[in-house]
Amino acid sequence: MTDHRRSNFDDGDMRLLGMREANYPGGVVVDPIPITLGEEITVLYYGLLPQSGADQVWMHCGYGDANNWHNVQDIKMEWTERGFAKKIKINDGSRFNFCFKDSANNWDNNNGLNWSFEVHNGQQI
Repeated sequence: MTDHRRSNFDDGDMRLLGMREANYPGGVVVDPIPITLGEEITVLYYGLLPQSGADQVWMHCGYGDANNWHNVQDIKMEWTERGFAKKIKINDGSRFNFCFKDSANNWDNNNGLNWSFEVHNGQQI
């Protein structure tokens, strides 16, 4: 059966292909790393929820200390042949934290650790 869901990502997108082939534990890849303030990143998720048949995935994300997020939002991800993906601009210089949920309110929070990345200001020392 062919899935005809629409995506802003080209299924031949070499960036997503490379990210998927990295085969990271947990099925989460962020590119580029390090994450830099003001730049756009791509998050690719092919972990627990898609493997369990999720029809839609949202990235639940925010900034700050891993135990005290601010600017929290749920961002609908786009289905691609490689997994669920989303491009977002990093607008806060504190840590970028995220996890995932599906339309049935099942969560993948990396066994309670979420995913957390330092955001760099882009200046070279």
